[in-house]
Amino acid sequence: MAQANAVTPTLAAARATAGKGLLGRISPSSRWYWLRPFLANPLALASSVFVLFALLVAVLAPLLTPYDPTWLDPVIRLQSPSAAHWFGTDDLGRDVLSRVVAGTRTSLAIGVAVMLVAGLIGTTLGLVSGYYERLDAVIMRVMDGLMAFPSILLAIALMASLGPSTVNVFIALVVVYTPTVARLIRSQTLVLRQMTYVESARSIGLGDAGILRKYVFANALSPLIVQCTFVIAFAIISEASLSFLGAGVPPEDPTWGNMLRDGQRVLQRAWWLAVFPGLALVATILTLNLVGDSLRDALDPRSRNR
Repeated sequence: MAQANAVTPTLAAARATAGKGLLGRISPSSRWYWLRPFLANPLALASSVFVLFALLVAVLAPLLTPYDPTWLDPVIRLQSPSAAHWFGTDDLGRDVLSRVVAGTRTSLAIGVAVMLVAGLIGTTLGLVSGYYERLDAVIMRVMDGLMAFPSILLAIALMASLGPSTVNVFIALVVVYTPTVARLIRSQTLVLRQMTYVESARSIGLGDAGILRKYVFANALSPLIVQCTFVIAFAIISEASLSFLGAGVPPEDPTWGNMLRDGQRVLQRAWWLAVFPGLALVATILTLNLVGDSLRDALDPRSRNR
């Protein structure tokens, strides 16, 4: 009887652990523990699903557009939403739904590309600046000079010099958002280089490159991931702002900013020209920010004690 009673709690504990699923078995000491608070947040989960859906639409845009987004048909210009054209047509007879889908691809491609390049350059500059004191002043004064300008004004000035094109928008936004990443990584590096494990690695002869890669960058990765989600959102809205002002992607290319600029001219006659790309822009920026906020909370070490 005593042996049966001893086995019963063990079986109960095993069943409870199995009932929690895979996430329930992740201990607070695991590097994947952040998945538990992140996926336990319904808002974060819903936002992640929408972001994945937007990425899928961007990848499959040529297959999802019911019409050619650049095809002109003046006969059907300014038609309201209908079964043939779900989002209506614009003032040149182009299908708005096709242009919104194509704009999703352009906007997300620019946002992701800016995030990758600005993250790479900013991380490198931040690591070097924070680890080598003799280079800190030079690199950070350049970054401070770039950050002294409002981001949209700096982007407009660069576009005025480079000229309107998709590649130039990408270059301008990389210049604008690289300092933000660099300052974040520099601040993390200044703290991490004083840690005991870094001093231990240095004492056993590990070189600077190994220390920066294995100890400094690895421990600064969590805030970098969070910052990158915000960079994507800011880059998308900056591209839309530049296109709306006529200083971004060429007018013939379908982007949300170009569609908003075209729609505001005939807003009282054809509300759908501005409403649908505006909703797509707002929903994408909002969900990206929500994902970033949720990641920041989930990756916070203090969340392990909750």
